Amino acid sequence: MAAKKTINRAIHAVVGSDESEVKRIALQLANELVSPEAGEFGRDIIDGAADNVDQAITRIHQAIEAILTLPFFGGEKLVWLKNANFIGDNVMGRSAGIQEALEQLSATLASGLPESIRFLLSAPDIDKRRSFYKNLSKVAALTICDKLDSIRSGWEEEVAGVIQSRAKPLHLGFTRDALELFTLFTGGNSRQIDNELEKLDLYLGTNRREVTQGDVRLLVPVSRQGVIFELGNAILQQDLCHSLSLLEQLLKQGETPIGILLVAIVPTVRNLLFVKDLMERHRLSRPQAPFHFTATLNKLPENATRHLPRKKDGGINTYALGLAACQAHRFKLPKLQEMLGDCLHANVQLVSSQLDARMVLSELLVKVAAG
Repeated sequence: MAAKKTINRAIHAVVGSDESEVKRIALQLANELVSPEAGEFGRDIIDGAADNVDQAITRIHQAIEAILTLPFFGGEKLVWLKNANFIGDNVMGRSAGIQEALEQLSATLASGLPESIRFLLSAPDIDKRRSFYKNLSKVAALTICDKLDSIRSGWEEEVAGVIQSRAKPLHLGFTRDALELFTLFTGGNSRQIDNELEKLDLYLGTNRREVTQGDVRLLVPVSRQGVIFELGNAILQQDLCHSLSLLEQLLKQGETPIGILLVAIVPTVRNLLFVKDLMERHRLSRPQAPFHFTATLNKLPENATRHLPRKKDGGINTYALGLAACQAHRFKLPKLQEMLGDCLHANVQLVSSQLDARMVLSELLVKVAAG
């Protein structure tokens, strides 16, 4: 008698560039999809980390065979194709043999699973242009875990929410300044976030559960994004000595001079110019904290904020503007206009002259960060 079929919610896939998060969510799903009573016979795990094309094809066929084989002792069974490294845009992923095997897996999944079978695919990368991904998205509950782009506007708010949700099971809280600094120091890296939360948890012990900015500075190493933030913050505070020190640190870390200019210096100067103009034009008061500037901006007419930097969802990137607004009193509007021109001149020098890049950026910092 043919096995009874169920809806395709028994099929799950966890994919994305954030490998740590893919592993975490896939393991959580694996524990949810099959009951603990099923024991070791309730899980059929196929290692998807193949060394070559032939091995990858073998693993795919093993997954298909496992899907079509009912549990030996009855009950439920999870088939987990784990850490598949052959469905991304790489040499193995472009193999015709692997593509043919994946088509067979797609057809098996599309035909429906036996009632007792659950299927889970986890992969650190997947080529979304291929038919396998398109077919998978039609039949599977798909979870995509891509790394956050820390250069995209508004990423800080999204990461701060992730940090708070991860800290909650540990009963850890953050002061506002500490959360901002922790967000920027970890740069949205989920593995580093988990590691640093565990470190803070152990450091604070049972007597204190609120993380302060001092705790973050003491325990959390600064990520690339954290150094970029520190450079922008040093410019805002007109701390030339610290700005030059951070420039040296970024160059030693291998950051390109043009990247430092366009990611750290230009956005800081541009945001200062935007908020200084708004504050003078609309007589806005200086906010006490960056997040307070959000309510101020929301009160302005749409045509007054149309030119401001936006997040992916179309909303204004209020956090970065709030940081600038807190320090805008240090600068005059004509000077900020001049500083933006200095940035343009430095950009031209970096891409079209033989001048030493360190000297070009150092001279620019003297112009924009000197009090």
